[in-house]
Amino acid sequence: MRPPVQVQKLETLMAAMGRRVKSAGRIYLTGGATALLHGWRPMTVDVDLKADPEPAGFFEVIAVLKDELAVNIELASPSDFIPELPNWRERSLFIARHGLIDFYHYDPFSQALSKLERGHTRDLTDVNAMLHDGLIRRDHLFQLFMDIEPMLIRYPSLDPKTFRAVVAEFCKDPSEANGNIPS
Repeated sequence: MRPPVQVQKLETLMAAMGRRVKSAGRIYLTGGATALLHGWRPMTVDVDLKADPEPAGFFEVIAVLKDELAVNIELASPSDFIPELPNWRERSLFIARHGLIDFYHYDPFSQALSKLERGHTRDLTDVNAMLHDGLIRRDHLFQLFMDIEPMLIRYPSLDPKTFRAVVAEFCKDPSEANGNIPS
């Protein structure tokens, strides 16, 4: 088992990827990597990422760096678990450029919905940190959920009613005394 990833190792990984790929591209970090770089956690078990567009040599670089740096790397993003949100690329947050690669945080709204769907304690903590840091807004999050709701049928492992209820509960305006949730 590889040791947990801390900020320094993640930054080393990004720099090494940027030096070693053979063409330009974008890498979107998500999950624990986003939480780590925003300071919500001191470490993460693995680095979840998505390449789009994928730089030449991307998979070869991953194969070498995961062993060289002793890092667990997963090809995973919110769109593997929930429908892709419209305009996710435009909402993704630039991190840095290393060599030929631009690194971004995958769209916070997509990450938040994916984490709400999973419902793990750590995921819910991350979503609350996103809200606290102003990376997401409750009203916009619920609107984006409604945009993808008709596509949930394409994800048979999801229970659309439960997912909607979780998102609606999270998106309630805490200042409303009557407790109404978006419908």
